[in-house]
Amino acid sequence: MLVSSGVDAALLGVLGLLIGSFLNVVIYRLPVMLEAQWKAECADMQGQELPESAPFNLMVPRSRCQKCGHQLSWFENVPIVSYLVLRGKCRSCATPISVRYPLIELAVGALFAYCGWHWGANATGLAWCGFGAALLALGMIDWDTTLLPDSITLPLLWAGLICAALKWTHVALPDAFWGAVAGYMSLWLVYWAFKLVTGKEGMGFGDFKLFAALGAWFGWQALIPIILMSSVIGAVIGIAMKFTSGLREGGYIPFGPFLAGAGLTAMLAGPNAILKAIGL
Repeated sequence: MLVSSGVDAALLGVLGLLIGSFLNVVIYRLPVMLEAQWKAECADMQGQELPESAPFNLMVPRSRCQKCGHQLSWFENVPIVSYLVLRGKCRSCATPISVRYPLIELAVGALFAYCGWHWGANATGLAWCGFGAALLALGMIDWDTTLLPDSITLPLLWAGLICAALKWTHVALPDAFWGAVAGYMSLWLVYWAFKLVTGKEGMGFGDFKLFAALGAWFGWQALIPIILMSSVIGAVIGIAMKFTSGLREGGYIPFGPFLAGAGLTAMLAGPNAILKAIGL
């Protein structure tokens, strides 16, 4: 059993490194694609035509240096290894490459390895691998752009319900269904209460959908531990950023990364462990 778990962890860990490399592409390109789509829709509503542009999606063009345009060869795209061999610089112009790229690859590899060790290389393990990768992508995109794309949050929500129906998770389908409902409605009510009192929007609709997805994956019983943990994570990071003058203009910090962090914590340790960790 121990040997089998180790093999599954190693196999999924390698897969995670490859998926992590692709997630770096998703995190950067998806917001750009959404912005281009919105511009095209606005132009169409106004009866305008935008000039044709080169195809830009998750597959094309191939990855390249954002400064000099050097197109990366396959050996420059090997997860973690290429970054170390290139010493964190572009091979053409020596522009530094953000350390975030290998860190994301490493994080996804570690998450996948954990899933392989804990659940095995089966439907359940792969389902939780997808869950972890989606949360990491959402957290990073929201941190960069304050966007939580529907193209990730909604499939994540449906995947939680489907996995519950197929018994790939420990959550019964009724609990997953009401978890999704309660997750969405709870933040929706908070949003409108805050807006009615202050006249301002305290969060975006993407947060409702992400919390609904977490409810689908963990059940309605886990919503309180998850929201408490996300608040703790947000408070700690917010205080740290305030003391280091890292807050953005207006002091705004997106809530999605903290929800994603709480969701990953619940996956790794379980919702009940969250309550114990914060003393409840």
